[in-house]
Amino acid sequence: MNQKASLLQKIQSHEARIAIIGLGYVGLPLALAFARNGFQVIGIDVDESKVEAVNRGESYVGDIPSDELARWTVNARADGGILATTDYAALDDADAAIICVPTPLNKTRDPDVRYLIAAGESIARHLHPGMLVVLESTTYPGTTTELLLPILERGGSGERSCRVGEDFFLAFSPERIDPGRTDWTVENTPKVVGGVTPACLEVASELYQQAIDRIVPVSSPAAAEMTKLLENTFRAVNIALVNEVALMCDKLGLDVWEIIDAAATKPYGFMKFTPGPGVGGHCIPLDPHYLSWKLKTLNYNARFIQLAGEINSDMPRYWVEKVQDALNDVEKPVKNSRILVLGVAYKKDIDDVRESPALDIIALLKEKGADIRYHDPYVPHFSYNDFSLSSESDLNAALDAADCVVIVTDHTTYDWGEIRKRAALLVDTRHVL
Repeated sequence: MNQKASLLQKIQSHEARIAIIGLGYVGLPLALAFARNGFQVIGIDVDESKVEAVNRGESYVGDIPSDELARWTVNARADGGILATTDYAALDDADAAIICVPTPLNKTRDPDVRYLIAAGESIARHLHPGMLVVLESTTYPGTTTELLLPILERGGSGERSCRVGEDFFLAFSPERIDPGRTDWTVENTPKVVGGVTPACLEVASELYQQAIDRIVPVSSPAAAEMTKLLENTFRAVNIALVNEVALMCDKLGLDVWEIIDAAATKPYGFMKFTPGPGVGGHCIPLDPHYLSWKLKTLNYNARFIQLAGEINSDMPRYWVEKVQDALNDVEKPVKNSRILVLGVAYKKDIDDVRESPALDIIALLKEKGADIRYHDPYVPHFSYNDFSLSSESDLNAALDAADCVVIVTDHTTYDWGEIRKRAALLVDTRHVL
């Protein structure tokens, strides 16, 4: 029996052992999905605190309750489950390795692939015949074949020794996690898969099919990589468009929300997006820059992407000006005014502050000398640039004491009627009032 047939048999009988590298907001839900479907899952992460938490059954990912995670750990099940470790030697017993490590941008907004390279080199040292490797981390088109494939082909010896599609299998399948959602999860969100060879595509698709409802095969890893970037670039560009329309309506004396709601009544040819304080999270503010960077290497200027980034990143400054105008109207300067920011997470009902526009709004107000406080039921404290803040413990007292309240994140736990009643002055970036 050849390597492909042997691996397919293990996958279909659920005897395959799956390693998930990176136990963050992408890797941990994926590990749980495979465990629920009867697979033994090895979670690998360099963060010892995450490894210890998983093995105790304690979740640090908002979408996964601790009691649900605890049900599927090795300690809770006689038939296997999730076992976390910091030791890549665990890959010796794995039939598949799925990479879910961070792929941030560096200070010059270029892709930072250090974590990906480190994961690839660690896998290469433990690569064995019949092993499947899948990259899920968002990155630029060509990463899987141009960066990861050569590392794996050389194996641990530093010499070309492994043949893709025969000795081992390699694919890219972009994560589509949307933190905080309960309607679309790992299991029911369609999974795009692109293999380096037809055999790679077949094996990777078969693996995901055991835990995910619908598989969407594409012609190559680069096509799958581009698919993810298109999805998030589409959102970034349309958010930028509606943010600019908000700026236009402000100058024209029109209510942008009335305009959007009226346009949304058209049953075709229009998709509703809403303006706000900017964009946040790991995907929307960052992913288009992967594509822009790649195109620069081909002497092409991605103008839409760059313009959208400029508009979205400048929205915090627009809202700070609105705060300044509101205070001026009541004859108060920004300097020394107590300003309460409601919500610092990048979107409602989650605890993630990555790239949150709230952080820039706070930083800009601090530069103007404001006495900044914040409240967020999901974020007890945060650090940004050269300052750290903790959430106000008494929301009502904080509202009463504030010269101005700025609504940045529209958490559903907030009582907007009470906030309206208590706030002396309100600036609402989310149109919740």
